[in-house]
This record gives sequence, C-alpha cells and structure tokens, in this order.
Amino acid sequence: QVQLVESGGGLVQPGGSLRLSCAASGSIFSITAVGWFRQAPGKEREFVAFITWSSGGTYYADAVKGRFTASRDNAKNTVSLQMNSLKGEDTAVYYCAATRFRGSYTSGFRYDYWGQGTQVTVSS
Repeated sequence: QVQLVESGGGLVQPGGSLRLSCAASGSIFSITAVGWFRQAPGKEREFVAFITWSSGGTYYADAVKGRFTASRDNAKNTVSLQMNSLKGEDTAVYYCAATRFRGSYTSGFRYDYWGQGTQVTVSS
C-alpha cells in the first residue's frame, strides 16, 4: 500500500504561481511513476503531468507545457508540481497518483493510489 498526502493548493491571481506537493509513504519501493491529474467542476478528470520515480523523466499535457514543472525528491519521498503563469482555466481540484505499473502514465486508470486532492483556484 502507498499513501499520498497533497498540500499547497489555494487561491491565486491570474499570472501567479503555486507549488503543490505530494508526500508518499508506505510501499515506496513499488512506485514507478507519480502522476498529476485535475478535475474542474462539471468536467472529466484530465491528465496534467507525470514524473517517473527512478529516473525523474517527465511528460506534460499540452495545456500546461512550459508553465508547469514536476520534480521529485526521492530522499523525502515527495513529488512537487510547480505551477507558473496560472490561468483561470487551471482552476480545479488537483490530485497526485502513484502507480506500480510501467507505461501508459497519462491514463488515470493506470494508477493504483490517489491522494485526497487539493483545490487550486485562479481568480482575480
């Protein structure tokens, strides 16, 4: 089992920045990747980014590419999502998720474990 606890959400003005963190505990050795997803009101959950646990390779959705950066600190078992140049359409509940499987990291169905979610609101 893996437990994920997110932090760092909040209210920010357009153009501002936020940093989300996802602290993992439990069977850390089994994690192959951590993904970030978001869900806005009335919309389906969508992929935002992932980072592979061992090598730190990253991949981003087109909507956030160049603005968001995923990173990890293996010593602290923590993954972060730095979000810059935030827009109103970035408003959503953000979730981190961990998987034991390899590949297809953009699909939410690939992930075994999910955090509780943190609200990000971009508004003036």
